[in-house]
Amino acid sequence: MTKKALILIADGTEDMEFTITYDTLVRAGVQCTSAYVSSVGTESATNDAYQATPYATCSRGIRIVPDTVFSPQAATPETYDLLVIPGGAKGAETISTNSPVQHLVREYIEAGKYVGMICAGSLAALTSNLPKQPLTSHPSVQSQLESDFTYSNDPVVVSGKLVTSRGPGTTFPFALTLVELLCGKEKRTEVGGPMVFPPGTFA
Repeated sequence: MTKKALILIADGTEDMEFTITYDTLVRAGVQCTSAYVSSVGTESATNDAYQATPYATCSRGIRIVPDTVFSPQAATPETYDLLVIPGGAKGAETISTNSPVQHLVREYIEAGKYVGMICAGSLAALTSNLPKQPLTSHPSVQSQLESDFTYSNDPVVVSGKLVTSRGPGTTFPFALTLVELLCGKEKRTEVGGPMVFPPGTFA
């Protein structure tokens, strides 16, 4: 059965963390859907609002057209196997403070589905009131997380169904870890090989 991933995006999302994760999962045969989270609340994220802003402007200025507008009703763990929250300070703030997203994070974990958070996206673990457990994040938000979680400086931290990572430079190991968890170690090797990482790196 084809695995499915929902990758959230907002204005200010970190470009690499979104695109590398999406791309790597697709290479593994995962069906990915990107969903735009509005900075002014879910109630405004209608089709009309989406037409007024048909793309997300990422943190380095790259404009990405999402597949859909975030809808809590369409984003349930019954539909997807993985929920991904990228970083980028502004984008992570928008996504992590969105109450329907917070509810979904808890729902995915409770349903035994994976939740991936990278960089400042790990703030969603805090705003979603996840229990104390190992995680990591971008160093810029470490102080907001270390008292509520068992903080790690590892590039990728897997804690049950929660997968966290540090920043743009750790996005490949983050994405490949998600591939392995969803599709197995052999698929990770199959996907990583043609990417031609230098010898001795994480792939």
